[in-house]
Amino acid sequence: FPTLKVIGIDRDADALTRATARLAPFADRLFTKHASFDSIVDVVASFGYSEITGALFDLGVSSMQLDERNRGFSYSHDAPLDMRMDRTQSLTAAEIINTYEPGRLVRILRSYGEEKFAVRVVESIVKARAVAPLNSTIELAALVKNAIPAATRRTGGNPAKRTFQALRIETNDELGAVNRAIPQALELLKVGGRLVVMS
Repeated sequence: FPTLKVIGIDRDADALTRATARLAPFADRLFTKHASFDSIVDVVASFGYSEITGALFDLGVSSMQLDERNRGFSYSHDAPLDMRMDRTQSLTAAEIINTYEPGRLVRILRSYGEEKFAVRVVESIVKARAVAPLNSTIELAALVKNAIPAATRRTGGNPAKRTFQALRIETNDELGAVNRAIPQALELLKVGGRLVVMS
C-alpha cells in the first residue's frame, strides 16, 4: 500500500521509539504521537486530517512491558509496583494499593480482575499496608496467594494474575480510554472504513 499513511498513537514512549525504528523505511508515511488513544480526534487533526480509512486498537499490556522488570507489570519477578503504560503520569499501582479505601479496591478487583476472593485479598492488603506501604510486585503476589484458599490455588495459574490485571487496568484507566476512544474513531471513519479492536 504505497500511498497508505499511518498515524500511530501510544501512551508508552518506549513502544513508539521501537515502532519508529522498525518502520524507518516508511518514515515519510508514518506519523506518531505520544498520547492515549482517547485523544484520537485531536491527534488526527494535529496531522492535518479530519477523517480516517481505518482504525486498529490493540488493547492491553504488551510483551515488551511484561518483559521489562522495572515496569512492575509482572508478578514473576520483583520490581516496584508501577504498572504505568505512560511513565509521565503520576498514578502508580503502589498508590492505588496503599491509598484507595477498601471498598473501592474490592470493586476494582471484582470488576477488572473478576477476582472471586476480592474481599479476602483486600483485607490482606489493608492489614499489610497498616504496617508498611506495599511497593513490591513479589510482596503483593505473595500476599494475594496467601489470601486465596489453597484448594483454589491449585488450578488456573498464578493466583495473583487477576489482581495484577485489575490494578493495571485501574492504573491506566484502560476501560475508560476505550469507552471514550471507540465512538471518536467511529466518527472519524470514512464511509466504508473499518474499525478493528484486538484484545
